[in-house]
Amino acid sequence: MTRPLLTRAVDAALDRSLVLGYTTIGLAVRRALPGWPADPPAGALAGRHVLVTGASSGLGIATVEGLADLGATVHMLVRDEAKGTLVAERIRATRPRAGLRLWRSDVADLDDVRRFAASLAAEVPDLHAVVHNAGAMPPERTESPQGFELSMAVHLLGPVVMTEALRGPLAGGRVVLVSSGGMYAQPLRADDPAYRTGDYSPTTSYARSKRWQVEMAPLLAERWSVDAITVATMHPGWADTPGVQDSLPRFRALTRPVLRDDAQGADTSIWLAAVEPAPATGRFWHDRVERPTHLRRRTRPSDETRAAAWAWLREAAGLV
Repeated sequence: MTRPLLTRAVDAALDRSLVLGYTTIGLAVRRALPGWPADPPAGALAGRHVLVTGASSGLGIATVEGLADLGATVHMLVRDEAKGTLVAERIRATRPRAGLRLWRSDVADLDDVRRFAASLAAEVPDLHAVVHNAGAMPPERTESPQGFELSMAVHLLGPVVMTEALRGPLAGGRVVLVSSGGMYAQPLRADDPAYRTGDYSPTTSYARSKRWQVEMAPLLAERWSVDAITVATMHPGWADTPGVQDSLPRFRALTRPVLRDDAQGADTSIWLAAVEPAPATGRFWHDRVERPTHLRRRTRPSDETRAAAWAWLREAAGLV
């Protein structure tokens, strides 16, 4: 359905205002406007397998629940298996027919990611979608087992390595990367992917890695198009997640009345995984609508910067 001009104008105004567009206010207004993209039909994912990383808290739980409600067999990837087991049991208690399978892996550990992907591929030959939701915001600069800055490892390298290893079962499927609106404030730092210069900031590190996700998505989409795999990045708006509660207490105190709940934050991830036909590949989404990837000229990378970033990613992730 083509959205009316007034709907597009109001939507754009909400998007640029941040406070309105990223909160429950923006979602409520958009849902009420003509042209809101339709929900996937009941049973849209029946018989299909979907993998969700970071599946034991916040947006991950809501994503698992939403996909299960559409009939998917959901593979829950968690780092803490005991916590993941409790979450799966709680979901089954309210959704007795939910098809859930629990897996353990540390997305920051590329060797562990490859181990997990090989095990999943051996058991699941046909994977409809992967929702890369796992997140991290360490309070001080931290490195992964392979020596990469942790935010980059969790948000970019782990997802890329995992997807690359799952290209066989994922052929014809979809990849959804959960990004952040915070990336709008950061340029692509191809000169410092390890965050070794300047004073370390958890929020800046997080936003930088999310900028990398969005900038690399079109290049990854081109690479994986050989297998008819589509790629989408999205941001959930401002949601009251455990990450926000733990890492951004002052922000949460100021915005809590209008923060989205987990289900509202996960809505677009679920929609991107389930809607037919698959959305255009390599694009950035929020509230079921494609969004611009830049709001400020200073964040736009040159062709040389993007090429340098792609070269670093290819080497770091072992892409051949």
